Amino acid sequence: MFANIITALSSFTLGDLIDIILVTFIVYSFFRLIKDTKAYQMAIGLGIVGIMFIITQWGKLVVSHWIIKIFIPYLIIAIIILFQDEIRRFLTSIGSRSLKKPVLLKSFTEKLQDVFLAVEVLSSKKIGALIAIEKEIILKGYADRGTKIDAVLSKDLLVSIFFPHSPLHDGAVIIRGNKILAAGCLLPLPAYHELGEEFLTRTRHLAAIGLSQETDAAVIVVSEENGSICLAVKGHLKRNLNKEELKENLLNYLR
Repeated sequence: MFANIITALSSFTLGDLIDIILVTFIVYSFFRLIKDTKAYQMAIGLGIVGIMFIITQWGKLVVSHWIIKIFIPYLIIAIIILFQDEIRRFLTSIGSRSLKKPVLLKSFTEKLQDVFLAVEVLSSKKIGALIAIEKEIILKGYADRGTKIDAVLSKDLLVSIFFPHSPLHDGAVIIRGNKILAAGCLLPLPAYHELGEEFLTRTRHLAAIGLSQETDAAVIVVSEENGSICLAVKGHLKRNLNKEELKENLLNYLR
């Protein structure tokens, strides 16, 4: 084994180094994407199976190695099925990356106080709201499902959109940078969630989770039942946040 390692090192080339760096980047990006999701535990399980495969091969454990080897083709299919959402999000994030993102984040940060003031007003009056904030994955496909606004973000505009009897109050608002792209947008419902039976009929909360599962957007939800504030990121819903908690969680995620 050591002789093979020495032989491999002696024939090491620049192309091999580039190959290792590229594979490392892909693996790191994928694990960063699935962090804090169910897929992370599944990835650890698959990693353990891979380690067992190597150990049984080196230890010449014939029967164990044979059993694991038989299931490897099925594991490839299982990986595609289990990680389909993460793979789609990973490929979408690669295609959506832009040099404009830092500029957009800075412009959004300058308008952040307007968002918090609007959420505070909506919460105090128990007016339901759904606000999606674009990060790296472009939300144009979802914005096209609603009514184009393309206006500078402001507290008054946000409140007026979600005010009862407004024609756009039932859908979601999509924000990019310091602008509201669209309102009245339809968001996808999640394939799975862990909210419990009490949330089965709360479409806003489910839509927030659905969008955060399919993209890297941060989604703010204001309940019209009790005025509670929630934040959905990476398929998880952080419930009953106050203004400071919302600000801290949102800034930490977007940065």
